[in-house]
Amino acid sequence: MFLIDYIKDVAGGVKSLLTGMRITGGYALRHHKEKLTQQYPDNRDTLVLPERFRGEVIMPHDENNEHACTGCTACELACPNGTIKIITKFDVDEATGKKKKAIDTFIYHLELCTMCNLCIEACPTNAIKMGQGFEHSVYDRSKLIKTLNEPGSKIREGVE
Repeated sequence: MFLIDYIKDVAGGVKSLLTGMRITGGYALRHHKEKLTQQYPDNRDTLVLPERFRGEVIMPHDENNEHACTGCTACELACPNGTIKIITKFDVDEATGKKKKAIDTFIYHLELCTMCNLCIEACPTNAIKMGQGFEHSVYDRSKLIKTLNEPGSKIREGVE
C-alpha cells in the first residue's frame, strides 16, 4: 500500500514537471524573437516605478536642512527586526532653558529591512517615508548601514 502510493506520487510529480516544461518550452520556441522583459539597465531614464513601491526608508529634509523627526523612537519600537536604531541627545532650548529631547543619529540597517512599512505607519510626525531607490548591490555589507539624518540637520520649527 505504501509503495503504491509512493509510486503514484512520484509519477504525479514527473507528470506535473513535464507539463510545465512543455508549456515553457513551447512558448520559448514560438516566441523566441519577442522580448518579454523590460530592458532594465538600458531604460533607467524612462523607468517608472509604481507610487506605492517600497525601496528603502528615507528621511526627507527641507531646503534649510530641517527634518520632522523628534526622536520619539516609535519607528524603532515598531520595527520587527531591529532595522532602525535612534540615538538621541538632549538640547537646551535657548528661550526657555529647558532640556529637550532631539535626534542625534538615525541609523538604518538596509540589509535587515523587510520593507514592511511598519516604521512609517508608527511615526507620529511623518518624518520618514519609503523611497523609490532599489539599486543596493554592494560587495561590503557595511555600506548598507545608512545614517538618515544629514550632518548639521535639526528639527523643523513647530514639530512636536
